[in-house]
Amino acid sequence: MDATELVHAIQTLNAEDVFRPRLDAQQWRVLCQYLTRHELRSGDLLIKQGDHDRTLYFLGQGSLQVFVSGGSPGASRIAILRAGSIIGEPGLFADGPRMANVEAMTPCVVWALRLPRFEELAARVPQVAVEVVRAAGSVMAQRMRANMLRQVPSA
Repeated sequence: MDATELVHAIQTLNAEDVFRPRLDAQQWRVLCQYLTRHELRSGDLLIKQGDHDRTLYFLGQGSLQVFVSGGSPGASRIAILRAGSIIGEPGLFADGPRMANVEAMTPCVVWALRLPRFEELAARVPQVAVEVVRAAGSVMAQRMRANMLRQVPSA
């Protein structure tokens, strides 16, 4: 899988928490130069709850499950993510512990944008970096709203 397939997966994902930066084809090519491709096997842990990591991930292929440790049984799974989703967006904004585990449910291809590479992108092509931050912030806000709604007891 090359980066063009990743871009296609992002652009065609139909989800409420979709990552939609306003980038043209050339800007997508620039962004993809800052990403590192990784393959996961089913069962591999991409993100471990409690770890400190400032990496934003883009899921190009496969499915991931997001879950928390130490919660009540049955309430630990937060989400299942499909190709085109982003993962770990809070790490782009703040240095804190990861809030959940992310595990490959199927073989996956993920693309990593590590903080030093993002900072390099911001210095060299700020308009692309601003769009990444805007779109990742939108995803994070949508996920926060969805989590809040899940926690409010029904009347």
